[in-house]
Amino acid sequence: MLLAADVGNTHTVFGVFEGEALQASFRIGSTQGRTSDEWGATLLQLIRFRKIEPLAVDAAVLCSVVPPLTGVIVEAIQRYFSIEPLIIGPGVKTGMSILYDPPQDVGADRIVNGVAAYHRARGAAIVVDFGTATTFDAISSKGEYLGGAIAPGIQIGADSLFARAARLPRVEIRRPPAVVGRSTVESIQSGLYFGYASLVNGMISRIRAEMEPFSNGPIRVFVTGGLGGALSADLEGIEAVVPDLTLEGLRLIHQKNRN
Repeated sequence: MLLAADVGNTHTVFGVFEGEALQASFRIGSTQGRTSDEWGATLLQLIRFRKIEPLAVDAAVLCSVVPPLTGVIVEAIQRYFSIEPLIIGPGVKTGMSILYDPPQDVGADRIVNGVAAYHRARGAAIVVDFGTATTFDAISSKGEYLGGAIAPGIQIGADSLFARAARLPRVEIRRPPAVVGRSTVESIQSGLYFGYASLVNGMISRIRAEMEPFSNGPIRVFVTGGLGGALSADLEGIEAVVPDLTLEGLRLIHQKNRN
């Protein structure tokens, strides 16, 4: 079985694959003060809770955008599973050309998402990943990573608003009944939810317009990340919401490198 780990700024997501099937996934807060023993013990407990025998895990792959956490989690996997994980980075086969300047500046998770999206689309694709930042990634019909865009995540926008406007209450981010709010809470929810949906729709439209002259066939859009599903009803032209897209990409890259 394969243990896949996506180390993000807010959460770290683990998945356990048996062949191509994702058997279980876990989301843990990316707390930098946690030791490798704490990471390892927590992961063992979660795996056992899902009725998976830890000794059955015989391979691991990891991508990280938090360098201080990378070594800690690698050590946890080495110590508690006796496995040397494959770390996504320079020198690892992804099957994807990186047309970015410089290539090493692209977050590993963005390349992993691109690999998974291209595998699903078998052609040009756009990936929207709702994380601490919301990232947009463009994949050509030849399977090349073209580049993308980075915007502040919706939670960052909300936190900044509440921190800087003393009289505005903190609200749950969810779809209000109408765009025109009838209360302060509904007005804030409208600005956050519909405003962010409009941002995402506008970016998808602009990226698609730049890609279409050079694409053979349709450009498919995949959404992943924490709030992707919550906003999907108001996102236009979406092929699919794939919560585990990054884990799927990690499995595919591990498969390319396992020999």
